[in-house]
Amino acid sequence: QGQLVESGGGSVESGGSLKLACVDTGIDYGIDCMGWFRQAPGKEREGVATIDHEGATSYSDSVKGRFIISQDNTKKTMYLQMNSLKPEDTATYYCAAAATPFCTFVHNGLGYGKNYWGQGTQVTVSS
Repeated sequence: QGQLVESGGGSVESGGSLKLACVDTGIDYGIDCMGWFRQAPGKEREGVATIDHEGATSYSDSVKGRFIISQDNTKKTMYLQMNSLKPEDTATYYCAAAATPFCTFVHNGLGYGKNYWGQGTQVTVSS
């Protein structure tokens, strides 16, 4: 069975940029919604951005205008370009995928169907 594999995390100073990638190694047929979530220590997981199979995107208010979600369907890879990073962006970032027509954040997941999750990648932003 395939899985989601994230990469691209690291440490950066405030105002810097990082680009995360999430590769679908073949988890399921029919995935039509993918997204990024993050969880900081002591906090609940929160949605960051989503992208559906047609390329429609959505963002949380906290990252809108700074982060860009994109995908390369030929490579089965989703990206998150993070610009103007702030210390409050520090968290473990997870990618998620689901077969759902409701490509939006629901109960800290994607839509109403089964969600698949990556292992997470750490992003640390220093002031």
